[in-house]
Amino acid sequence: MKKQAVLSLSGGMDSSTLLLHLLANGYEVTALSFDYGQKHRVELERAQSLVDYLNDNGQNVNYGVIKLDGLAPMLNSALVEGGAEVPEGHYEQENMKETVVPNRNKIFSSIIQAVALSVANEKNTEVFISLGIHAGDHAIYPDCRQEFRDIDHQAFIEGNWDAERVKFYTPYLEGDKYHILRDGFSCCRKLKLDFDEVYKRTNTSYKPYPSGNSDYKSASSVERVEAFIKLGRPDPVIYEDGNGIASWEQVVEYVEQVLAKA
Repeated sequence: MKKQAVLSLSGGMDSSTLLLHLLANGYEVTALSFDYGQKHRVELERAQSLVDYLNDNGQNVNYGVIKLDGLAPMLNSALVEGGAEVPEGHYEQENMKETVVPNRNKIFSSIIQAVALSVANEKNTEVFISLGIHAGDHAIYPDCRQEFRDIDHQAFIEGNWDAERVKFYTPYLEGDKYHILRDGFSCCRKLKLDFDEVYKRTNTSYKPYPSGNSDYKSASSVERVEAFIKLGRPDPVIYEDGNGIASWEQVVEYVEQVLAKA
């Protein structure tokens, strides 16, 4: 029997790369996305597109979307519909705390734990909950820190029979987006997948345009573009600004200016 993993798949670069990582390392993957009324719902479309692409290219991913969109009117965050404008700049800036969604990862975690334990009991095997959290998340998002993960997992163990069968696998916890993207490049080669076809099916922008194209000024986009610059490859997603489609050169110029000021 293959190793079993349950993945929180946002449709962003980090969790999408982790999906590749799991497949390349012999895991059978159940991937879950969450519709919680986020402004950047295009990420759900990208997640489905990526899963379809993988399934069409010899990989097998069990995928589902959990609808929590009724929460949006009750959540105070710039990331959900009805919230304040998503700030621009770099993640280290204080205003990036406006992108925190209260208790988001704990909400997701409880559902993922339930699914993982169900898989463990059904298949009589251990299951790894896999998350794409990385070092760049720690300062702004407390629920991406190892301390939270440890306490949350202990509560799960205390509240369920046989929960010790479920473990965590967070290979990017101490890395950054460049580290993640570099791993994705290696995994694409191992799985014989087209790198650009994979990554154009991801979304990292918190301020996508109605067209579905990404912005390049919100903090998540800045961090993503920085990773592609370091990798030495243009990002295959389409970027846009108030004047229309932006060239990769325009995007790079803006991001390099932001990084110089950070």
